[in-house]
Amino acid sequence: MQVIVNGVSTLKPKTGVGHTTANLFRAMIGLGTADRFWLYPGETPSRLVQRTLRPPAGSRPHAAPTRGQSWLKAQLTGVAKAAYRAHFRAVARWGNFDLYHEPNFVPIRTHLPSVVTVHDLSVVLHPDWHPADRVEFHQRHFRQGLALAGHIVVVSERVRRELLAQFGLPSNRVTAIHNGIDDRFQPQPLAVIETVQRKLGLPPRYMLAVGTIEPRKNIRTLLRAFCDLPPDERASCPLVLAGGWGWKSNPERELYESEARHRGAIHLGYVADSDLPALYSGAAALFYPSYYEGFGLPPLEMLACGGAVVASTAAAVREVVGGHALLLDPDDTDGWRNAMHCVIKTPDVLDRHRRGGIAHARRFTWTLAARRTHEVYRQVLGLAVPGSSDVLGAAA
Repeated sequence: MQVIVNGVSTLKPKTGVGHTTANLFRAMIGLGTADRFWLYPGETPSRLVQRTLRPPAGSRPHAAPTRGQSWLKAQLTGVAKAAYRAHFRAVARWGNFDLYHEPNFVPIRTHLPSVVTVHDLSVVLHPDWHPADRVEFHQRHFRQGLALAGHIVVVSERVRRELLAQFGLPSNRVTAIHNGIDDRFQPQPLAVIETVQRKLGLPPRYMLAVGTIEPRKNIRTLLRAFCDLPPDERASCPLVLAGGWGWKSNPERELYESEARHRGAIHLGYVADSDLPALYSGAAALFYPSYYEGFGLPPLEMLACGGAVVASTAAAVREVVGGHALLLDPDDTDGWRNAMHCVIKTPDVLDRHRRGGIAHARRFTWTLAARRTHEVYRQVLGLAVPGSSDVLGAAA
């Protein structure tokens, strides 16, 4: 069996889908099977694309584009996407592949049987959280892509139930396979923590939020809760935001610049993968107030690093943390403020939730995810799966 995996999402600074694709592919290679896996577009084209995307050294942000510039950019983007799809189809046709895995929601139409990964249904359930062009793309292509897929993989049982309910799919066409976490997420030595804290300009104590800042992440509630704390508490343990400003984040940016920053909050922007384990390990607690998730990786990464988690009651987050977090309604600003107060004043307040968190997090491995995904591949192609019962439609 030869499988082509679309790895375009791994070519730029990685967020959720890019991380998942890269880690799953790496684990698939590590299974040691006789089957072969190829990550499109391959090493040499990837380097060329990454050089093209990288801004020139010392370059400064440009002024906002004019209407004509925006139109031209849209046209060029459309041409580039069409060329990319055509190239992918050609590679899929002439590369002697047996199966195509699209890890980013909507497959490209090819002659190959396909497996598609759906990470969440936020574009379908909450279109107001997404750019108009993304919503339009999903409206035009998502349902059709599901129909094209030989099988659909989702990252949590919650998303599986949502997908079945929204689209009326047969239950045996959708399999829930939890994401894994990288082995580097484990408690870090104090010296490593202090080195990263100095590098990022952080104080010895801080509360942490991780993820791209966009509407569904609900960072506004967290900033308001932090601003409502007494000055001495904010000074002794500031709130640190690790994640770039995403789409429609102007309200959060304005609140941060006008108030939260002056009250001690710190915005780091995008943090390198290599620094994340120490950033987690050094935090007093991770705060994760998201309205909706398909999985929710940062809480699990924090647990793996031995940390304490305060998370929202979003269904997939509850599924993933498995009782090892203090859960709050995402709109309960007073509750989030009180949780911050308790973390600052009583460092061991979350020990009951944290107990067993490392062992729980270690159950989520990319090797297990790769093994179960590989089983789906083989069954889609009608091949025997040694030592395994039928996995299609099974929950993770």
